[in-house]
Order: sequence, then C-alpha cells, then structure tokens
Amino acid sequence: GATARAMLVQAAAQAWGVPADSIKTAKGVLTHPASGRKAGYGEMAQAASQQAVPTEVKLKSPEQFNLIGKQAPRRDSAEKVNGKARFTQDVQLPGMLVAVVAHAPQFGATVKSVDDSAARAIKGVVQVVNIGDAVAVLASDTWTARKGRDALRIEWDDSKAFKLSTADITQRYRELGNKPGKAAVARGDAEQVLASDKGTLLSATFDYPYLAHAAMEPMDCVVQRSGNGCEVWNGEQLHTGDQYALAGLFGIKPEDVRINTLYAGGSFGRRASKTSDYVMEAARIVKAANTTAPVKMVWMREDDTRAGYYRPQFHHRIDARVSDTGDVLAWRHRLVGQSIATGSAFEGMLVKDGIDALSIEGASNLPYAIDNFKVELHTPTDIKVPVLWWRAVGSTHTAHSTEVFMDMLARKAKADPVAFRLKLLGDKHPRHAAVLKLAAEQAGWNKPLKAGKKGERRGRGISVHESFRSYVAQVAEVTVKPDGSFKVDRVVCAVDCGVAINPDIIRAQIEGGVGFALQAALYGEITLKYGVVEQGNFDSYQMLRINEMPVVETHIVRSAEPPTGIGEPGVPPLAPAVVNALANATGKVLTNLPVRTTELKV
Repeated sequence: GATARAMLVQAAAQAWGVPADSIKTAKGVLTHPASGRKAGYGEMAQAASQQAVPTEVKLKSPEQFNLIGKQAPRRDSAEKVNGKARFTQDVQLPGMLVAVVAHAPQFGATVKSVDDSAARAIKGVVQVVNIGDAVAVLASDTWTARKGRDALRIEWDDSKAFKLSTADITQRYRELGNKPGKAAVARGDAEQVLASDKGTLLSATFDYPYLAHAAMEPMDCVVQRSGNGCEVWNGEQLHTGDQYALAGLFGIKPEDVRINTLYAGGSFGRRASKTSDYVMEAARIVKAANTTAPVKMVWMREDDTRAGYYRPQFHHRIDARVSDTGDVLAWRHRLVGQSIATGSAFEGMLVKDGIDALSIEGASNLPYAIDNFKVELHTPTDIKVPVLWWRAVGSTHTAHSTEVFMDMLARKAKADPVAFRLKLLGDKHPRHAAVLKLAAEQAGWNKPLKAGKKGERRGRGISVHESFRSYVAQVAEVTVKPDGSFKVDRVVCAVDCGVAINPDIIRAQIEGGVGFALQAALYGEITLKYGVVEQGNFDSYQMLRINEMPVVETHIVRSAEPPTGIGEPGVPPLAPAVVNALANATGKVLTNLPVRTTELKV
C-alpha cells in the first residue's frame, strides 16, 4: 500500500510539476494544497503504473493509522441482510436455460447408455446432453430440469470406477501406518530412542474421515458462449485456473473469457477447484448442447455432497518416549492420506521428493522442543476419491493428533497441560506461548469449573496451533451427560495474526471457524460403500444447529508483526481443545473424529 501510494504521489508530482513531498493523500485523493490541485487515485493510476517501483518506502507509524486497528463495518453486510446481494442462483438472463445433472454414482464411472424419452416428454425440457461421465437435462427452470433429470434411465459403465469402501481404505491406511514412510522431517535419532528402554513409550492412532465442504449454496455456475468469447457468472476462488481451463475447452484465448465474480454462499476451498470441475462441467454442457443461450448449471444438495472433492481421509500414528521427569525424548509421527497438491497447478510449489507439504503441515513444523523428531508420510496413489483443500487444509487433522497426543503426554508426566506445553515451547516460540497464556488466563484455567447438574461431568481442554502464519490457542469447556451426549458450552480464543487490521473481522472469522470446526468434530463424515458416497442431504451429513453453537470469546494479541491469515486459523485448534476437555471430564481420550458419544457413556 505504501509503495502504491509513493508511485501515485510521484506520478502526480510529475504531472503537476511540483515536489513530491508537497503532495498530500487522504481518502483516495491526491492534493497539492499550495495550488489547490486535486486528483483521485484512479485518475493517476495509469501514470503511476509507469513509475519505477521504489525499493524503500516510508511507512506510517501506528499513531498515524486512520483505519488499521479500528472496527469498520463491512460494505457487503447491508446487501446480504436486505436480499440485494447477488449470488449465482440469483442470475436471470434473457433466454437462459437451467441444467440439472445426473452424475455417476461411483468416481470414474461413465455413461454406457441413456434412455431420455421420459425426460424429453416433460413439458419445459429443452434438451438432454451426454457429457461422458454425466447426463444433463436443460429446461426452462430448475424444477423442470430436476424432474427431467430424475426421469432419465441411465446404465453406467463401472469397469474403471473406484469401488473400495471406507472400511477398506481405513484398514489399508492403518496397515501403512505401522510401516516406515517417506521421511519428511528427521532430526536426531528418533528410531534409536524409541527402540530403547528409556522412560515410557506412548503410542496412539488417529483416524479422520473424508469431509465435504457443505457450503450453504451448492455448486452452480452460469456459462454463455458467444462469438469468439465466453462469459461466466459465478462465485469464484481461483479465477486464473478457471479462465485457462475454459479457454482450452472452447479453443479461445484466455483474455476472451470474462468471469463476472458474484457472492458465494460459502466456499471453504470448494470454489478453488484444482481441476475447475464444476465450472468445466457447466461449460461442457454448453459445448455439448451447441447453444449460445446462457446456461445455469445447478447442483442439488445431494449432487454437491456426492460429486467429490473432499478433505482427504487420513490416518495418523504417533509414538513417543517420555522420561520419568516428563521430558519428551523422541517423537515419531506417521501420516497416511491422499495428496491434494499432486496433479494441481501448485504441485511444483508444494510437492518435493514425493512429500506434499499440505499433508504434513502442522506436524512437520511442530513447535515443541524435541531433539529426536521424525515425521513420515505415506501417499497412496490408487485411491481415486477426488480431494481438495478444505478450510485450514492439513492442519485440520494434524492439529488434532498432535495436540491430543500432547495432552496424553502431559497426563503421563502428571503435569498441567498448559505448563507442559510452555516448557516444551521454551523461549524459541514466543508467539505460541503468548496466545497459550492469554487463552488460559481469559478462560480462568487455574480456577475450578462450575459444577453441572446431578450426573453431569464438566471438563476443560486447551490446544494451540499455528496455521497460515497466525497463532491461535483455544480453551473449550464441555458438559457431558450420563448417556455420553455433551454440549460445548464455551470456547475462549486467543489469536495473534500480526497487526489487527479490523478487529471485528478477526472476531467474526474466529467465531465462524469455531462453528465450522465443531460441525466437523461432531458430525462431519463422508463414507463410501463399494465406491458410492453414502451421504446426501443434511439429514445424513448433519450441520451444526444454532443451539449447539457455544459462546465464543476472542482475545486479540497486540502485535507489530506483519498481518497474516485469519480466515482459516480458527479451525484447527477447536477439535483438539474439545477432545481434551472431554478427556478432562470423563477420563476417556477420543482419538478418532467425528466424536462418538457412545464412547463417553458412564
């Protein structure tokens, strides 16, 4: 920002023939007080872009900030409340058709034959197109297109389809977890210490399911082909990838693809598809239909849940040796799961020597001082379930395994979980330590919890994690009933994301992250039976209810560090904090997600 400002000022100085230091800037306007000249930033943008980029610029000091650190209302809030906000579902164009799609029940299956006579007989159905791995019905409106889709009689070719069930994948992953994988990180000699008889050996395994993004607005996209161009209306996260994919499909130049970015009713990584899958599906329908009419492709909730691209299923195994005084002598962490980055445009950046950085983030950079430390990874390449980044990516499972295991070590050492972590953090990770202390202090960590009703058990748990260069600690308080059901009553969060630009946005993102993560911890699970996804709508892929949302308190660390991520870091610490709280309340450590309340019964 300061660099752009300096270039705008220099452009104005040249245009007006005045010294640069005589020009003032405020609220998007350049002014020269002595002469009364004024120009908006936009007027000088072209000239500014021709200026040499300065290597050093003078930054404002905090006392000069006009916006940074102050609560400012979002410009989009009013439109989202009064209904004026425009989402893909709101797009209505002259002559527009709506496409509803029949997808193959198994990943990799294709259309063998289709009888569309019943669909074509429905009034309002305009066309039926076979795009190889799916069949689309185009109609005048969504309901008619859906009726037409449901009337199709399709025979699928499953000869190349993925047919394993969740139980098969889980068994294979567990077997791999017992074997050495590719070493992602290795310092000291963890194997030798683990094989010794020093102290006590602790081991734990963790299983995590596939997770759907479950955005409130299912995938949808409007595509229109006209002349030598293509125009798209869509909520987007990865414009460039979609632009080039569309250009390739239609044989046009990327600059001839126009993307109109609309609001998205939730994305969480799903609308940053590494294969542009749903956008390309809409475009393939347009191409197969050979139409210049705009086509709005609409997925039903079941399509959105079953059509793929999930947070990968993962298995973890952690082994550690702890001395009689509570020191962690060695730590070995094995992870098994599909690579997200492999096959994407980001593979060259994220995959080195067969190790996907997204798979091990949060495990490979564990902040605790452990001299003998090793992280290994198994990446099966024959599991053909489509996977994608999911809010907070690898940290969604690594934070849970490492922080739950850290509590297990603390209990073995008969140490307070906060003190145990602070000792291992030492003085090399002050930002981890700062949020940990702040969360504990604000939660009243050293004060007893208020007792519950007769028969109820109450507990408190903590976790700390870094993701997207931001540091978050969370304390969860839970109440467990005799039948094992429980409520997360309160979550106290401390966050250090560098300079706090807008504190209200930080609190909102942390609160949203807590709700998002709690849904996954309590209910999130995509399972397969012979390759077919068993979940469909929200009856089988349950969402968090408003009465299940805990009280969330967010405390922001004052920082002079550069601002970092906040949209995702609130997610990873939640599940381990809740599981640690449940262990504190019941004495039972739940290492698999989602939480099974049957394991908490008295």
